[in-house]
Amino acid sequence: MRSTLLLETTAYTLDQIVSLPQAQVAFAGRSNVGKSSLVNALAGRKTLAKTSATPGKTRSLNFYHVEPDDFYIVDLPGYGYARCSQKEREAWGRLMERYLTTAMGLKALVLLLDCRLPPQKLDIHLATFAQEHRIPLLPILTKADKCSRRERAERQRDWQHLLGGILPLVTSARSRQGLDDVWGALRIAAGSAPMNTEES
Repeated sequence: MRSTLLLETTAYTLDQIVSLPQAQVAFAGRSNVGKSSLVNALAGRKTLAKTSATPGKTRSLNFYHVEPDDFYIVDLPGYGYARCSQKEREAWGRLMERYLTTAMGLKALVLLLDCRLPPQKLDIHLATFAQEHRIPLLPILTKADKCSRRERAERQRDWQHLLGGILPLVTSARSRQGLDDVWGALRIAAGSAPMNTEES
């Protein structure tokens, strides 16, 4: 049986953040990294998470229940979007920080990284924040279909060095490259038993 995602709740403000008993794996990344596209690819649906040509579409914490594995993927607001106001950026930052530092069920932070770009300052800051708070990191390079094999390997080495030996996974929502590996890593992070069937 293939896993499915169900959008269960959203949080736009600090007081809307819910406490859940199940394990949670958070997704974070820059506004144009392809986070919503990856959520849709994992779900096997095109419109579960809203995508847009304009970065910064996700402005809330979106809690997706993974069935039948019974854990949550928590889609965090994208960061680094220059066209939003400073006040908005600060509000999203507080929302992310509150969740990351208080969620009892948080098992890992998936750091989504654009394989076309060298390590960016905001991504490094978030990785450092997670390490300082002892949040396990799962780095994933997105948009692999837009990079050569050599470029992907180089980017993996860059981040492996910065993250103390953690080798990023490589995936593409468009070509579905690496989705089985991502599902496997998510289940391990959440402590969910592996499934016996292929995802694709």
